Amino acid sequence: MQRQQLITDRLQAAFTLEHLEVINESDNHSGPANRETHFKCVIVSPDFIGRRSVQRHQQVYALVQDEMAKGLHALALHTYTPEEWSVLQQAPASPVCHSKK
Repeated sequence: MQRQQLITDRLQAAFTLEHLEVINESDNHSGPANRETHFKCVIVSPDFIGRRSVQRHQQVYALVQDEMAKGLHALALHTYTPEEWSVLQQAPASPVCHSKK
C-alpha cells in the first residue's frame, strides 16, 4: 500500500471527518522522483473541539509514528474544527523548499 493511502486510511479510521486532504508534496523537495516523504494533511473534525493545536497534532502523529521510522520525513498538519474551517475554507499554502528556490 502506498504511504499516502495508508495515512488517509488511518485518519479516516481514527476521526469523524468533515473534510480530509492528504497531499503528497514530496516533489517540492530534493530527492529522487516518486517518493512519499513529505505530506500536507488538512483535517477537519469535530473530534478536535476543545483541543489545542498541539494536542490535535499529537493525535495525528501517534497514528503515523511507525511511518516516521520508515522514511516519512515531514507532515504539514492543518487541523481544524468544523467551525474553524467554515471561516477559513482553505489551509495555508505550503512554502517552497529551500532546495527548490
